[in-house]
Amino acid sequence: MAESRGKTSIAQRYEALLGVLESIATQRDLASVTHDLGAKLRRLFGFDFFCIILFDRTGKFGRILMLESARRGTVRDDREFPVDQTPGSITIETQRPFVVHDVNAETRFPLIMDEIRRLGERSYYEFPLTSMGKKLGILSVGHVEPNAYSDDEIELWWRVANQIAIAVDNALAFEELEALRKRLASEINYLEEEIQTEWNFEQIIGKSPALKRVLKQVETVARTDSTVLILGETGTGKELIARAIHSLSPRCDRTLVKLNCAAIPTGLLESELFGHEKGAFTGAVSQRVGRFEIANKGTLFLDEVGEIPLELQPKLLRVLQEQEFERLGSARTQKVDVRLIAATNCDLEGMVTERRFRNDLYYRLNVFPITIPPLRERREDIPALARWFAQKFAGRMSKQIESIPAATMNALVEYSWPGNVRELENVMERAVILSHGPDLAVPLPEIRPRPDFRSGPTISSAVLSLEEAERAHILSVLRETDWVVGGPTGAASRLGMKRTTLQGRMRKLGITRM
Repeated sequence: MAESRGKTSIAQRYEALLGVLESIATQRDLASVTHDLGAKLRRLFGFDFFCIILFDRTGKFGRILMLESARRGTVRDDREFPVDQTPGSITIETQRPFVVHDVNAETRFPLIMDEIRRLGERSYYEFPLTSMGKKLGILSVGHVEPNAYSDDEIELWWRVANQIAIAVDNALAFEELEALRKRLASEINYLEEEIQTEWNFEQIIGKSPALKRVLKQVETVARTDSTVLILGETGTGKELIARAIHSLSPRCDRTLVKLNCAAIPTGLLESELFGHEKGAFTGAVSQRVGRFEIANKGTLFLDEVGEIPLELQPKLLRVLQEQEFERLGSARTQKVDVRLIAATNCDLEGMVTERRFRNDLYYRLNVFPITIPPLRERREDIPALARWFAQKFAGRMSKQIESIPAATMNALVEYSWPGNVRELENVMERAVILSHGPDLAVPLPEIRPRPDFRSGPTISSAVLSLEEAERAHILSVLRETDWVVGGPTGAASRLGMKRTTLQGRMRKLGITRM
């Protein structure tokens, strides 16, 4: 068969081949490079089997980019297989063609040769795909006739492989650049959203022993890559501690990405964490990069981690242990390098006992726990915090606040602050709004100790009507939970009623958040 192809035929193929190579050289993605490539080359050479195999970065595993067979048609298969069990290991190592003029006489790689024989091939040829020293993979060709190609034709195939390697290398580089572009765009969008967010405070205020213990723990763990679990009541500043850990860590020059797990609907949380492919579910009109990808090489802060549903917890555990995951709608594994900081105001240990939280995930998160004390346990810090917030809001409102009266400061220190630093911040903002002179006018009635209706009637509560007492009690609990109605730590749960029942009582009693 090889003898029937003369020098003129080879020359003609060179000319026709030039057109094929020019067309693939202009393509920028793998799909375009391989589109119709088999059909074009079949017209030039005549073959029954054509395959392009790409290696992973280690060179130990390969996957079929495209395969065309007279018997099987066009096949695309992303499954990986070990290269050392195929002739490709010799082809890529020697950087020369692997030539089998008669498969029936070939004794090496019996499993592969048996598969080629099952496809009806008698001759088989492999060519290295190498570009700029990068060993990308192999190109393999089969024919139903033995001795299908002459030495000149094998040389021509080798040249084809070299040009395909350049086109594939360019396409892979373009894909990598496109992935980096998308990731950078996602990072920029995320950071723009963060810039628009108003933080509770920009620095840690206070010198109490309780706070100093926390800061010592922050300094100890920040230099490591260990997972940190921040525990504390609502409003104690868990996010601020997470930022301090990130700022002191070797990852400080990369992004700190945050996600409040309680603020995302359960059905969308997986997509927020891991991303999704276009068409992965109804409404997925484009590919989305998840928070883990955005935080690659940086830090991910998961607030309210106790709100993650049970069915999603194994996937979170896997990415923490293996540093890999798949986007929704994709079978391709993504590798990441992320340092996780989690926070919660829930009793995770109790949730584990109640089987509402996986114990293996709890142990994986609880590597280095930091408990932030509530404001009532560090009253020494209240004066400094009050002054700092007063100046912050006074500057924002173009007011001149020079002092906080002693009686007012004493009331601030004596108050229990169930909403912690966040409640103090809100009170100080309201106080600055009400102030019309150099002295801060704090609405003291709002921060006086409230009666605890759960422990029975008091002298002050005895004069209230039942409806007034109920209204005051609901308001008290709402303030303690920062007006969170639902959820395991919300007001409805504390009051022992359904969320809808509480919302109905709030409407009847005229309770709204001002």
